[in-house]
Amino acid sequence: MVKVTLNGTTLAESTETVVVENNHYFPPSSVNLSVFSDSDTHTICPWKGTASYYNTTVSGQTVKDVAWYYPKASEKAKSIEGYVAFYKNKVQME
Repeated sequence: MVKVTLNGTTLAESTETVVVENNHYFPPSSVNLSVFSDSDTHTICPWKGTASYYNTTVSGQTVKDVAWYYPKASEKAKSIEGYVAFYKNKVQME
């Protein structure tokens, strides 16, 4: 089980993450989307595609671009399409 928290609030928890480049990608159903809002940030990975980002607000603290996902992943990254990964320096991961 991998669990991501921020200020004691669970952001994601799953036994079915997919690890890519040392990042745990969480299935969308395991992510607490109620604490997220869409970010305007988008980046491009040469082999995964265009990433979209989430901001989160927990206990009055907003963290920008705390997580990312690939809404339309490339063929090589289809296993993580829609899955959500988190910046380890912005959250607690256990």
